[in-house]
Amino acid sequence: MRCGKHLSLRILGGVVLICLASVIAEAAEPKDLGTFKGWSALLLVENKAKICYLHGVPGKSAGKYKKRGDTYLQVTHRTQPKIRNEVSVTAGYNYRKGNRVTLSIDAKKFFLFTQADTAWSGDANTDNKLVAAMRAGRSMIARGTSSRGTLTTDTYSLSGFTAAHRAISKACGLK
Repeated sequence: MRCGKHLSLRILGGVVLICLASVIAEAAEPKDLGTFKGWSALLLVENKAKICYLHGVPGKSAGKYKKRGDTYLQVTHRTQPKIRNEVSVTAGYNYRKGNRVTLSIDAKKFFLFTQADTAWSGDANTDNKLVAAMRAGRSMIARGTSSRGTLTTDTYSLSGFTAAHRAISKACGLK
């Protein structure tokens, strides 16, 4: 009987491993839609819903910090639920609680709320205005303050942004 239990556990363990392998194999991998200067465009399909996003990193970062994680800006479209032009900025550190991030594009300023290491505009109307400014602009400066009080300034070139935005819009069926 004892050998039977061990054999049953091994068979059960093998079945679990096979199931896990099939789930991992089915996990969605982003499809590269192209790189447009400093901006990458990607498509992810999950449960028949499309997530189309562009991703860019700052060309220049300034601040008196010792250690900082990945810093980037993303614009995301989702077909389920229908979301368009969702802008997020990830700082590579946790933002100071209650502080805002300022995005300056040429002469226009936008203010984003923060939560942990990411900042968002808070509403679709502001996201749309922000994306329109990024499409028309030459550069963008993101200013934020870490939870330790360190002010950081990240400068993004907007060259290639419009082409990357067109690519994700086309992939998600948006005009």
